[in-house]
Amino acid sequence: MRDLLPTIGKWYDSEETFGLATVVSTFRSAPREAGAAMAVSDGGEAVGSVSGGCVEGAVYELAQQVISDGQPVLQRYGVSDDDAFAVGLTCGGIIDIFVERVTPAEFPELAEVARSIDAGEPVAVATILSGPGEVGARRVIWGDRASGSLGGQRLDDAIDDDARGMLAQGVTGQRHYGAEGERRLDDLTVFVHTFAPPPRMLVFGAIDFAAAVARIGKFLGYHVTVCDARPVFATAKRFPEADEVVVKWPHKYLSEITVDQRTAIAVLTHDPKFDVPLLEVALRTEAGYIGAMGSRRTHEDRLERLREAGLSDEELSRLRSPIGLDLGARTPEETAVAIAAELIQLRWGGTGTPLTDTAGRIHREPIAQLSDPA
Repeated sequence: MRDLLPTIGKWYDSEETFGLATVVSTFRSAPREAGAAMAVSDGGEAVGSVSGGCVEGAVYELAQQVISDGQPVLQRYGVSDDDAFAVGLTCGGIIDIFVERVTPAEFPELAEVARSIDAGEPVAVATILSGPGEVGARRVIWGDRASGSLGGQRLDDAIDDDARGMLAQGVTGQRHYGAEGERRLDDLTVFVHTFAPPPRMLVFGAIDFAAAVARIGKFLGYHVTVCDARPVFATAKRFPEADEVVVKWPHKYLSEITVDQRTAIAVLTHDPKFDVPLLEVALRTEAGYIGAMGSRRTHEDRLERLREAGLSDEELSRLRSPIGLDLGARTPEETAVAIAAELIQLRWGGTGTPLTDTAGRIHREPIAQLSDPA
């Protein structure tokens, strides 16, 4: 829904009714992740996508029905049959889509949700999909408060706790409860759509490779910071794609900020006076990815210096160096692609093997929270 906000915000402000279709669960090789959304206005305009084109026509018609009668619908779409015009997913996956009508009266918190997303403030929207509760009932959870109710205080409290935990991890998905908030798989199903701030990419070393890494980091959805102690190199003009450029000794800057499991750190200085004290700090943070540029000889020298600084073998095992996957990259742009490929591989647990040489499922469940696609 994040990408739809400029358009649906205008509809909402003009009090135009619209249908909002959201992917709430996926199975096998589904084309879009949970949280992907499509909106259809009362006037017939459509924005967004829930399947990359496979079932958009059917969802469009369903959204128009929901706009008309106001009844939310949970619809499953699976593999199409032999009829080329049948509604289904040619990829062989299965998706569940929840379609609801949205008006200022039915979703009074939407404007504030949009403001929170724009401001980078964490917010989650929990909606009942099925079970004994009121299907479509909604609760919005911020860091220190919540609005709306799913039917009872204990249930709301359980949702609040789970939603805040999911926000911390950048996870969107379903949770199951009893009427009093008990964790049960066979009762109330709630979809928790989280809008966490973008994960951070910290790029250390204001060199030409850093410009390419910053550019691809923005493309992947990161909030990118470039940091270097040399003011002549660390300038906004040299790194226009970065969200911020910091002039400070890297290890001092890193020790002053908050780093979580969604943070990616790329050390591109390959200069001991910069990267050894920086990595000494980085390898003791919770960062989900820590990579350092340099030759194998540079890497071995770096490891020895870090051991002398007191880092354990377990801490050193987190360091990905030389940085990136083995793509044969040479240019800054190619190297940035290799680094991005390693980030994606780490998040999803891929092998790095060409897909033509593999069998089985293409898409995987995430094993590390390094990005926020929702």
